[in-house]
Amino acid sequence: MTDEDAEASGDSEPSGLRDDAAAFVQAYIEQEHGYLSWLGTRVDSMESGRVVMTVPYDEKLTNTTNPPTVHGGIAATLIDTAGGIAQRTLLDDPLDGGVATVNLNVNYLRRASGDLTATAEVVRAGGTIGVSTVTVVSRTPERVDEDASHRWEGTPSGEAVATGQASYRLFRE
Repeated sequence: MTDEDAEASGDSEPSGLRDDAAAFVQAYIEQEHGYLSWLGTRVDSMESGRVVMTVPYDEKLTNTTNPPTVHGGIAATLIDTAGGIAQRTLLDDPLDGGVATVNLNVNYLRRASGDLTATAEVVRAGGTIGVSTVTVVSRTPERVDEDASHRWEGTPSGEAVATGQASYRLFRE
């Protein structure tokens, strides 16, 4: 049901994402989830059907190349996680329902050597299956000094380094 449908039916509460649910998910990912917290994952924005998340550049996440590049698994993790959380935002109760990845497809476009930011959007959230698309961009880290900036392939505005699509099993409570 869209917000307009809710208003037309006389339902006083729109179907948007509750602030407390968004705050809970953000705190969980950034502070309590072992792997995502270790990566330094941030939730930049979250709204109904859309999520933006960032993993900042860290040398522990790089391949042993010169210059270092971020391991592709980090982009894949962002695609999977952001797409699933975007699905969760459309559940009746994002905190009680569940989401499990059914299929994950990642297309790598170019090497990543800076901060990674994923923008996920829900294509469809059906009764039991949902599909999200995600684009990951790489930005030059803010803390890089100008003398070393030539080694970074990302740009300040960001270039797409990976795209992906994932399907999820939705567990509605």
